[in-house]
Formats: sequence, structure tokens, C-alpha cells
Amino acid sequence: MTDDAIGLKIAEAIEELHLPDVDTLQEAIGGLEILPMIHGYRFAIIVDAIQTYQYKPGTVMIFNPEDFDSTIKEASAHDVNLATAMKMGRDMDPDIMPESVRFVAVEVEDIQTMSESMTEKVAAAVEHAKDAVLYIMNELRCPTEPDQTS
Repeated sequence: MTDDAIGLKIAEAIEELHLPDVDTLQEAIGGLEILPMIHGYRFAIIVDAIQTYQYKPGTVMIFNPEDFDSTIKEASAHDVNLATAMKMGRDMDPDIMPESVRFVAVEVEDIQTMSESMTEKVAAAVEHAKDAVLYIMNELRCPTEPDQTS
């Protein structure tokens, strides 16, 4: 569905780099279905569309799981959002959940129209979102040490 394909396009762009020790999964899933996809990984970066209406279409954003804590709610297993699923995974089996999960989201314009192409502004964000993923990968692999000179 139009801009909803942004996550898949970003994953394809990362996959084309053939990076060692990087698995790229392209799944159109959500909620609890995400847990088996990230179990056993040390790090996970989830890329997806977001529609907040607060930013211009094509805006690339980076989030931590805590940024979504306000959306965690009790729900049936069929109505679990991503933040709730992540909390459930950490509560149920923290040993197989990633040490760190980050999110790269792109503000989308149209997720209702059925189309094989994205809107222009969102399509133009693929490269920037890919760069954001690469930045996070580097940050996770080579964390900076706190300044010990104080």
C-alpha cells in the first residue's frame, strides 16, 4: 500500500550492501509476530512507516523502545501493538530478547491508496533512512566509552 512499503524498501537497500554479520528480514508483520523474528539476536533495528501527522512526509526518525512506553496497554493477543509486544517479550523471556532494539521510522503521507509506488517525498527518504540504519549499526558495534577524565 503506497508509502507503507517504506520499511521493505529500506531493508532491500541494506540487503544490497551485503554486509557481513547482518541479517535482513523483510516481513509485513506487527505485534506479537515480531518476537520470533528478533529472538536470539544481540541487536535489532526495525524499520517501518509511521504516520504521526506531526512531521513532513519523508522525515526520518530514530526511536528507542522507551519512546513508545506511553502506548503500552493491556490487550488481547490479537490486538497488541509493537511496544506492548516488546515489553511482553522482555518480561517473558529476557534472555533471548536483543540486548538493544532501535527503530528507524519514516513519516509517511499515504498508506491508504493501493499502489506499487510510494509518494515522491517518502521514496526520496529511502537513502536517508538507510544511512540512519548504518549509523545505528555503527553505534551498536562500536559504542563510545564514557569520558573518564572527570
